[in-house]
Amino acid sequence: MPRELHDGFGRGINYLRISVTDKCNFRCVYCMPEEGVAMRAHDELLSAEEIAHFVRLVAPEGITRVRLTGGEPLVSHRIVPLIEEIRAIDGIEDISLTTNGALLPRLAPALREAGLDRVNISLDTLNADRFTQITRLGRVEQALAGIDAALEYGFDPVKVNTVVVRRMDQDVLELAKLSLERPVHVRFIEYMPIGSSATSPCPSIVGRRTQGVLPPRSGQSEAPEEPMWSSSATSPHCGAGTSGCSGSTLNPELWDASDVVPSDELRELISSQARAMGIGALAPVDESAPYGAGPARYWAFPNAAGTVGFISAMSNHFCSACNRLRLTADGQLRPCLFSDAEYNVRDALRTGDDEAVVALYRTAIAHKPQQHDHIDGTQRFMSQIGG
Repeated sequence: MPRELHDGFGRGINYLRISVTDKCNFRCVYCMPEEGVAMRAHDELLSAEEIAHFVRLVAPEGITRVRLTGGEPLVSHRIVPLIEEIRAIDGIEDISLTTNGALLPRLAPALREAGLDRVNISLDTLNADRFTQITRLGRVEQALAGIDAALEYGFDPVKVNTVVVRRMDQDVLELAKLSLERPVHVRFIEYMPIGSSATSPCPSIVGRRTQGVLPPRSGQSEAPEEPMWSSSATSPHCGAGTSGCSGSTLNPELWDASDVVPSDELRELISSQARAMGIGALAPVDESAPYGAGPARYWAFPNAAGTVGFISAMSNHFCSACNRLRLTADGQLRPCLFSDAEYNVRDALRTGDDEAVVALYRTAIAHKPQQHDHIDGTQRFMSQIGG
């Protein structure tokens, strides 16, 4: 029988997040540089067979849940056979996947047949222009079609992930309203400073604030009434030596703590705007929280089909309940998202020494930190870690 391993602080570890690729068909400003990540040699990355073999080795150590991430996992041609292999492993009870949704309409039938249980779809705004600014390459219609496909093919639950950054001026109320008529679970995630300072310049997320978007931070004046993405707007995030601080010079690596929107503040904003529209305020839910709720705390509008969740990684971190490890696409096992400590299981896998692989897995658990105190970025981008 599987035995759940515990770290040095008594936390049971049963959840493994696997980055199957660090490539993506989008270039979200908070996740990866505009030119994408550096190309890697084929043999630097784990094969699907190596990933599946690693899961076979750690399932008896207590891993029951696996989430496949990227980059964008659906750009990997091996994603469907990998899910099939993991589904066949004794002890694995749940397989989930995080995606931007663009390829989901085409791949949803095969993913469902292979054994994928549920999906999380990233969606940071419903505003078409703003969506393209944030993702650099994407269209909002792609993400919405992905949500439709996930519901059509019976993935359950379907979660929508929104990373909230104050100066991206997102339409958070409109996003929350997605939960009113359809059984989707919209989760607002506090921005986390992941990645080095080597990110390249990216489009400026500036412009006027409208109903349903975040207000300016304390002490910051309202933006002038001008067209969205105006090149005449000034961003406090422009890097040294930039000319004019136009819409193409925002540097997200210069975002600071003021760009984190605490979940309590965000929830109150959404509730107050919803009351003003006659929808009613958010109320906490317990029994109706979706499966795999993890660190999110869930609320719902009156009579809504879905829920609204808040993940407060920065303002009220949930380290005491952390039950996960992360495996990067190049075979490094990370005990903590916010720590650069890694354990090289790729080389151990390729020697054929299964005992050495399991020993590294146990060592990673034993060295899992109690909590993160100060977060100043990591050596890898979020797309390289797997989120």
